[in-house]
Amino acid sequence: MSRRVSDPGKGNGFAGSGAAPVDAARRGFMAGGAAFAATALAPGVTLMAYPESAGAANAPARRWGMLIDTRLCPEGCTDCVTACSTEFGWGPAAGQVPRPGTDPQWIRKIAVKDPDTGAAFSLPVMCQHCAEPPCVDVCPTGASFKRADGIVLVDRHICIGCRYCMMACPYKARSFVHEEVQDQKPYAPRGKGTVEGCTLCVHRVDRGGQPACVEACAAAGHNAMIFGDLGDPGSEISRRVAAHRTTRIRADLGTDPGIHYEI
Repeated sequence: MSRRVSDPGKGNGFAGSGAAPVDAARRGFMAGGAAFAATALAPGVTLMAYPESAGAANAPARRWGMLIDTRLCPEGCTDCVTACSTEFGWGPAAGQVPRPGTDPQWIRKIAVKDPDTGAAFSLPVMCQHCAEPPCVDVCPTGASFKRADGIVLVDRHICIGCRYCMMACPYKARSFVHEEVQDQKPYAPRGKGTVEGCTLCVHRVDRGGQPACVEACAAAGHNAMIFGDLGDPGSEISRRVAAHRTTRIRADLGTDPGIHYEI
């Protein structure tokens, strides 16, 4: 669709801003480095071999994605953000105030405005899990990679903290860990000097569950977020995307985001 709305302070908008498509010619340059064995990061903290998961191996045509109905997303509600912070432990420690510009970008709520109609609304923004992720293109080590089921991840073990992926991401969806990390989650290792971002709660998805943000939104009674397989025409998310007018953030860049918004 041609509608475009902007996120103040970021300069990114929905489809229709006319930027040049992302060059995908380098696709596959680091493809051979995506399959990593489980490696111990710290006592009790292990990075699982995500590309070899049952979800990716048994359903290569599957593509996980999300549909967010902004009409059901209340302004001021941050239940999805709180759920993500709790699930992955990326919130500031007690008494700690993050330095400006260093706050985690796993998921955030923003206020946007349609320049054509003046309509304003609130929506959550996270990694868009692109089919053509520019973060993967620019990563020099293969730490940024995309699974066969469409989930884009970062392998912290080989991330050198160059932050090229952060610069390449049109969605400001990744952040750098500036401080030492305490009390890590065994299923989601983090570490100072590495880049991180939304994983679509891959540890839950591979066990047949839903992302924490989706569960929290439903528990609050909003039901603004639908998670499912975009590759299955019979799934709820595919039916909704096909039947309703939806948009994606900067779809004009050719990244083919997996996160859809209904406005």
